[in-house]
Amino acid sequence: MLLLSRILSVSKPSLLLRSSSMSPPSRLKLRGVVFDMDGTLTVPVIDFPAMYREVLGPDEYTSAVRGGGGSVDILHCIEQWGPEKQRRAYEIIARFEQDGLDRLQIMPGALELCGYLDSRQIRRGLITRNVKAAVDVFHQKFGMKFVPALSREFKPYKPDPAPLLHICTNWNIPPSEVIMIGDSLKDDIVCGKRAGAFTCLLDETGRYGSHESLNDEIRPDFKVSSLVEVLSVLESHFDLTPQQEAQAV
Repeated sequence: MLLLSRILSVSKPSLLLRSSSMSPPSRLKLRGVVFDMDGTLTVPVIDFPAMYREVLGPDEYTSAVRGGGGSVDILHCIEQWGPEKQRRAYEIIARFEQDGLDRLQIMPGALELCGYLDSRQIRRGLITRNVKAAVDVFHQKFGMKFVPALSREFKPYKPDPAPLLHICTNWNIPPSEVIMIGDSLKDDIVCGKRAGAFTCLLDETGRYGSHESLNDEIRPDFKVSSLVEVLSVLESHFDLTPQQEAQAV
């Protein structure tokens, strides 16, 4: 079941709220889906707080969490440092990321969802703040290919909308016909919203609380607790007719 089926009007046509007393919303065209990788397509295995504490040190980590409203943009922090300090920081991050790759697991529902998208000729892309080597391992291990697949070597990275807009340009598809799916409000959802795409938050544990408690900048169009539920979101709100079939009608 869909946990949340509220559609927000953000550079997109207004849609009605879905409820038993209201008619179903108009179906919009969907031609592309862009996924986050860690924690979305793969089961979260990296201990990010531990990694951040080791990179920043306990005191700076605590200050960064407070200054970031409970979250840390570690890459942004590192960019402000000198070359030697950056080198040490990236070595720590690489160690944590390699450990994550050694335990890499596909997220339940990912293979089925991507297979369905392929059957409807809906494009699949990927944006991650992990490195390209991790994306390559993901592609090879699970036999899934996302094109384009942008890692943190592509700058500016999320939450800047540039990587999502780059994918849309590559596809020749407007952002209003694309949905961004990820498990991070500050990175994935903000990136999608700034680009003008639809957004879907994967919140497996309910850590982000109710939809109403989120401010407009980070409030997603949809909120689900598993990738299995994403299919219900797509079928309920979007026209998923393959392009060739749609042109033949």
